[in-house]
Amino acid sequence: MKARFSVAVALLVMHLAGARTAAQDVLKYVDPDIGTAHSRWFFYTPAAVPYGMAKLAPSTNAHYGNPSGWEAVGYDTRQNSIEGFVHFHEWQIGGVSYMPATGTLKTRPGDLEGTNTGYRSRFDRKNQVAQPGYYKVLLDDYQITAELTATKRVGFQRYTFPESKQAHIILDIGNKQGESDMVTDAGIKMLDDTHFEGFVITYPRYVKTYDPEGKVAMYFYGEISKKPADVSAFTADQIQGHQKSATGKGAGLALHFQTKNQETIEVKTGLSYTSCANARQNFMAEAKGLSFDKAKTEAQKTWQQQLGKFAVDDPDEPNKIKFYTGLYHALLGRGIASDVNGAYPKHGGQVGQLPKQNGRQMPFEFINTDAIWGAFWNITQLWSLSYPEWYGSFVNTHLQIFRDKGWFGDGIANSEFVSGVGTNFVGLAIAGAYQAGIRNYDTALAYQAVKANELNYRNRPAGSGKLDIKAFLKHGFVPFPENAGQDFITDSLGSTFAGSHTLEYSYSAFAAAQMASALGKTEDYNQFIKLSNGWREIFNPESKLMHPKTAAGIFIPKFDPYQPWRGFQEGNAVQYTFYVPHNPAGLIGAIGRDSFNSRLDSIFTVSEKLGFGGGKTIDAFAGINSIYNHGNQPNLHTSWLFNFSGKPWLTQKWTRMIGNDFYGTEPIHGYGYGQDEDQGQLGSGYVLNSLGLFDVKGFTDLRPVVELGSPLFKQVTITLGNGKTLVIETKNNAKDHVYVQSASFNGAPLDNCWLYRDELMRGGKLTFVMGAQPNINWGTKTPPPSAQ
Repeated sequence: MKARFSVAVALLVMHLAGARTAAQDVLKYVDPDIGTAHSRWFFYTPAAVPYGMAKLAPSTNAHYGNPSGWEAVGYDTRQNSIEGFVHFHEWQIGGVSYMPATGTLKTRPGDLEGTNTGYRSRFDRKNQVAQPGYYKVLLDDYQITAELTATKRVGFQRYTFPESKQAHIILDIGNKQGESDMVTDAGIKMLDDTHFEGFVITYPRYVKTYDPEGKVAMYFYGEISKKPADVSAFTADQIQGHQKSATGKGAGLALHFQTKNQETIEVKTGLSYTSCANARQNFMAEAKGLSFDKAKTEAQKTWQQQLGKFAVDDPDEPNKIKFYTGLYHALLGRGIASDVNGAYPKHGGQVGQLPKQNGRQMPFEFINTDAIWGAFWNITQLWSLSYPEWYGSFVNTHLQIFRDKGWFGDGIANSEFVSGVGTNFVGLAIAGAYQAGIRNYDTALAYQAVKANELNYRNRPAGSGKLDIKAFLKHGFVPFPENAGQDFITDSLGSTFAGSHTLEYSYSAFAAAQMASALGKTEDYNQFIKLSNGWREIFNPESKLMHPKTAAGIFIPKFDPYQPWRGFQEGNAVQYTFYVPHNPAGLIGAIGRDSFNSRLDSIFTVSEKLGFGGGKTIDAFAGINSIYNHGNQPNLHTSWLFNFSGKPWLTQKWTRMIGNDFYGTEPIHGYGYGQDEDQGQLGSGYVLNSLGLFDVKGFTDLRPVVELGSPLFKQVTITLGNGKTLVIETKNNAKDHVYVQSASFNGAPLDNCWLYRDELMRGGKLTFVMGAQPNINWGTKTPPPSAQ
C-alpha cells in the first residue's frame, strides 16, 4: 500500500511539474508581431493584461491609406519610427502618449518619414521585444531603452537613459492618437514634484456621425520615480519654460532631467474614463508600491493563466504559434471601461455606477466594444467555452446601455454609439449567451431589450442600427431603393444593402424566436420565426442566388453577383447566398443538395489560389469582390455548412486548408495580408477551427449544438468555463491526415458530426481517429439540427 501511495504521489508531482512547465512555456508561442501590416489601432498593444483598460504600445501613429476612422493604424510593421508610447487603445479611443528624448527639446512628434522634424525616433525591430504583458525597444535617435507593462488600469513605463544634461520625458497628451480623431480639450498639471494628473477629450469620427452629442474623455494620474530638474509646458502654439501646467489642444508637459549613463526613470499612470479622482483610486488600488518588474511578472502570470486554459500537446511549432497568438488577440480585443469602484463612463460625459455585485457568482465589468458583427462565429463561442465572465460582461454592458439610452448600440465607445455596420447583432449575441447558460443578469430585461432591438423603429437613433427594420417588418424583406445612386442609404423605406440586411435580420429574428420559446412566449416566437424566413423572399430560384428586390417585389436589374456594395455590405451575392446560418437545411433544399455541394466545393477550390481572402493585397477589403473571403465577417461560417449537406469530410478539408493558408506567422501574412483582425475575431476563429469545434448558429438554438471539424493537434486539454476539463485527442494525427475516420466521446462512439453543447460542457475526452482519405460514411447519418 505504501509503495502504491508513493508511486501515486510521484506521478502527481510529475503531472503538476509538467503543468507548471506547460504554463511557463505558453508565452513563447505568442508573437504579437504577426499580422502587424495594416493592423487596427487597438491591435498591437503588447503591454496589457487580458481585457485591460491600460493597453500600452509603441505608436507609429501613421497610415498608408486612410488617416482616420477605423483604418487608422497604431503600429505598422512597414513603418520604422516611433512617435510615443500610448496608454489608451480601443475602438475610436486613443490617447495619453509619453516619449523619452535627449538633446534640444522638441514638442511635436514630427513626420513619419522625416524623424528630424520632431521628437519621433527611428528604431530597429532587431532591438525590440514584444510579449504578452511586456514591450521593450531601443530608440535609435536617443539611445534610450523604453519598456512597458501594465495592470488592468495602470500603465508602467521604464526608460533607461544614456548620460545626458538634456534628458526629457515628454507627456504629449493633447494630440490625436489613431482613430480617436480631433482633441477638443486637454489639460495636465504637476500636483507636486513627482505626481501629475490630467484629461483628454476627443470627438471621434464615428461618435460625431452616430452620437453627435457624445464625447470620449480619458483621465490619468501619474507618478514619476525621479523629481525633474525643471518642467516646461507646451501647447500646439508655444512652449513655456518653468511652467507646470498646460491646457487646450496640443497640451503637454516636458519633464527635464540630467541623467547618468544607464540611469532608469519610471512612470506609473493610473487611468480612468470617468475622472482624475478615479484614475488616482485605480492607481492606488493596483499600483501603489508596485515596481515595474513586479508588475511585469504579474501581467505575464495572468497571461499564462488565461492562455493556459488551452494546453496544446503537439510537436508542430508554427501551428502552436498561430493558435496561441490567435488566442492572445481574442483576449486582448476588448477592454474594461469601469473603475475599481464600479464607476463607468455614461453618455455625454456623465458618470454611471454599476450595481453592487456582492455574492454574484460571476462578477462583470463595463467594457468597450466594437460591433459584434460576425463575432458570434468566433469570440462569443470562445467566451462561452472557457471565458464566460467576459461574455457576461458583454451582456451586462449592453443591458446597462439599454437602461441608460433605451437602445442597444451597434458598437460603443465609452457608452457613445459608434455604429460601423448598422445591423446590430447585440440581441443575437445576448440570446446566444442565454442559450449557453450564461445568465448573470436580469433575464427579463434582456428579453425585453432583445425584442425591442428586432421590432422597434420609432425614433430609433442612427447609432443603434437597423434603421430599415420598419421596411423589413412590412415586406418580410428589406427593399432596395429603386433610384439609388452611388451613396449608401439605409432608412425606413429600405437600404442599398437590402440583400445583406434581409439575411442578417432573418438570422437575428431566429435568435430572438429561440429565446422567446425558451421563455414560453409563444406569440412572440411565432412572429419571429416567420420573420426568420425573410431570406426566402430574396432567393432567386432561377439563379439560385440571393438577389435584392425593390419594394414592389421585383428583383433589381443589372445585377452582378460579384459586385460588392450594391445590395450587400462588405461582400457580394455569391458570398452572401450562403448566409442562412439559422436554417442551412432550408438553403440546401432551395439550391438542391448536389448543386449546393458542387458549387460550394468549387468556390473553395478557386479561393485556395487566393489564400481564401484577397490574395497578397494589403487591405482590409481586399477580398470583398471575390467568391469567398475569410478576411471579413460574412463568410466565416461557410466552410462548416458541408456538415449539413451530407459531406462533412469537405468541412474537414476546407477548414483545415483555411487554417493552413489564410493564417500565417509573419508580420504581413498573419490574417490574410493586412485583412481585418477585428478585436480578435479571426484569431478566435483559428482557435475554434484547430479544435474542430464550431456552431454556425452562434449557440442561438433552443438547445445549442457543436459541429465537429478537423482537429489539428495531437491533444488539447481545455479548462471549461464551468471548471470541468475537456480533452480533445487525435489518433493517427499527421499534417495530411485531415479527415475524420471515426470519433468517440467518453468512450461512446459518435456516429454524427455534431453533439449537443450541454453534453460537451460536461467534460471528458473527445477522441478522433484521423486519416489521409475521407471516410464518406462517417458523420452523415443525421445532420446537425437545422430549423427549430
